[in-house]
This record gives sequence, C-alpha cells and structure tokens, in this order.
Amino acid sequence: MVDKKLLCAKLNYKSSIDNGVIMNTFWLKILLVMVAVAGLFILVNIFLPAEKAENEQVQVEQPEQKTFYTATEQDDKRLRAEPNADDLEIQFKKLSLEDEVQADKLFEMALFHRKSGRLPVMGYGRMVDYCRQLIEKYPDSVYAFKARRMLSDIPQKYRKLYKITSEETDF
Repeated sequence: MVDKKLLCAKLNYKSSIDNGVIMNTFWLKILLVMVAVAGLFILVNIFLPAEKAENEQVQVEQPEQKTFYTATEQDDKRLRAEPNADDLEIQFKKLSLEDEVQADKLFEMALFHRKSGRLPVMGYGRMVDYCRQLIEKYPDSVYAFKARRMLSDIPQKYRKLYKITSEETDF
C-alpha cells in the first residue's frame, strides 16, 4: 500500500491531509482570488470620482418623463382643486356636517381608485361608481362638481366601457 504523504510529496501536489483525507485547496484559492478582485472592483468604484458632466461639450436636456407617480400627483392637485366659482357662475349647496364627511369619504375613495385605475391591469369601475354616488346623493354640491370633473377626465375608451353619459360629465 502506498503512503498518501509520500505520494503527494513525489507528485509535488500541495494539499492538506486531515485524518487520512486529502483536501485539495486549489479551488479555495481560486475562490479567494475572485472575492479579492470583486472587492477591489467595488472599492475602486466607490472611491474614485465619477466623470462629471462638465467635461461633455453639449448636454442635451431630456424632457421629464411622466411616471405613474408624477401622473398621480398631477391628478391629485388638479382634481382636489376647488372650482373657480367666478368662471362657472354656479352656487354650490352647503352640506351638513354629516353629509360633508360622507361626501369627502366618497370623494377620497373615488380619487384612490382613479390613481389605481392608471395601472395597467386595473380599471376605473370603482371610481365611476363612487363618482355616480356623489352625483346622485349630493347633486348641487362641490363634491358633485369634482366627481363630474373626474368622470370627464377619463379616457374615451373607458367612457364607452362604463357607459358614462354626457349628463354625468357636464358641469
């Protein structure tokens, strides 16, 4: 029987012998080198300054892309805005405190479903239902005006889908 230590020494094979088991350290060394290279790469990217835009001769400004979040923020501002009563010459009915709270709740739900309706798989169905409730329950209020404004803002294909009439969108 051949001695394992003698065989490793004759073949000039570097390994460690633990309880008679030969453990090859070649792959561990390769792994260590790869980790060191990755660490060095990360450190270089962190500490070296990035190229500045000042070095470029012409910097073309890209138009701000409209994302879901910017679109919902713009909707929120536009749809929450109070109507300009001077232009419309409309007197809105003052609601009782309970009706005001209920109408505000319905409006907030409609606004929430307006935002979620912008997502690809979602629709405007719930928003349309809440807007119709506002128009039906509080027809001469500011909330009915905001609901009509929200309904008139829906894309045309959804107007047909949810059978939104011109009476529902008229101010």
